[in-house]
Amino acid sequence: MIDSSKTYIWLHRFALFTALATLGLIGIGGLVTSHGVGMAVPDWPTSYGYNMFALPFSIWFTGGVFHEHTHRQWASCVGIFVVILTRWLGGEKSRWPLLIVGGTELVVGLLMFKLNDNLRGAGGFLSGIGGVVLLAGICWIKNAAAPGRLPAMGWWAFGLVQLQGLLGGLRVVLDAQVVAGMKLGNVLGIFHACLAQGFFVLLCAIALLTSKWWRNGNNQHPTVSQGLCKFVIFTTLLIFLQLTIGATMRHQHAGLAIRDFPLACGKLWPDTSVQAVEHYNAERIEVTDANPITAFQIDLQMMHRVMALIIFFGVAMAAWQVRRFQGVRRLGFVWIGLIITQIGLGAWTIWSDKAADVATLHVLVGALSLVTGAMLCIIFCGGITKSNRAAAFA
Repeated sequence: MIDSSKTYIWLHRFALFTALATLGLIGIGGLVTSHGVGMAVPDWPTSYGYNMFALPFSIWFTGGVFHEHTHRQWASCVGIFVVILTRWLGGEKSRWPLLIVGGTELVVGLLMFKLNDNLRGAGGFLSGIGGVVLLAGICWIKNAAAPGRLPAMGWWAFGLVQLQGLLGGLRVVLDAQVVAGMKLGNVLGIFHACLAQGFFVLLCAIALLTSKWWRNGNNQHPTVSQGLCKFVIFTTLLIFLQLTIGATMRHQHAGLAIRDFPLACGKLWPDTSVQAVEHYNAERIEVTDANPITAFQIDLQMMHRVMALIIFFGVAMAAWQVRRFQGVRRLGFVWIGLIITQIGLGAWTIWSDKAADVATLHVLVGALSLVTGAMLCIIFCGGITKSNRAAAFA
């Protein structure tokens, strides 16, 4: 039964494995954007007309297909892991909802496949998802649901992973359309990147709440003030805002709007007049490979730098306060270490002329920084007593 200690250990391990797989997916997505190969496979959900899992290896290694197609297949695996996790967390009660959702997706997908040739790819994709969900619902194991909000968190992960897959596909299909001066594909790419960060946080939260450390009530710190709790939440939200700014910068595909650091265009604050921006574009050696920069993009990168400084001081203050709590002091030190590393990688990204591996590491450390702050938020502001938690997991 799922309420046994041994089974909970395996549930926690699987939740942790799914979270790590998601971190890997974020990294591969970062490589796709850093290499500028988001449209290396121009169709979706098929790949050059083939079923996603039947693409010939001869095509895999042409252009940027390897990164983009690996991202698609890895995402499919993460989707399967999340379906299993949802079933495990929801227990036997989750079977009927999964059967209904999976059956509906399967039927709709088959209808799309049969009724319209233009929808064959989408129909195959949807029916494939429906088949996986249906199998999870058919699973005969009679396990109890996880306690508290864990089943609901599993369903949130279930919905978000499907939404994330849809956004990734629409980014390809609608890439050429223009909204507010930007390609719709790039706009969707920003939402896709931000949702990935939130999805990763959710999976890490599930891993934390299923851990033995949490079940034993080791996060209880009666002296934690409301002020510290709110400050940690505020700082974590600043990190998410910073990642959103970074995603916006990356998906504008304008390269480095500011090519020097710690100065900016040779000054403490760059000139963004029309004449100055024209001069910057004339000097850029990458202008043939990227879009011309704008004053808005320069201001956005300066905002990114200023925000990094604010976050550094915020996390440093939080880590200094967290050091007083025996069970989580190391997490505070890890948090400030990640932020320092993140700032160093940001500078290295500029000095390396936006090298793909460095820029991707910058994305990954940003995701880990966000998750670390989110875990501290849950630990300090979870609002569950040790006795209640022990009873729930008994």
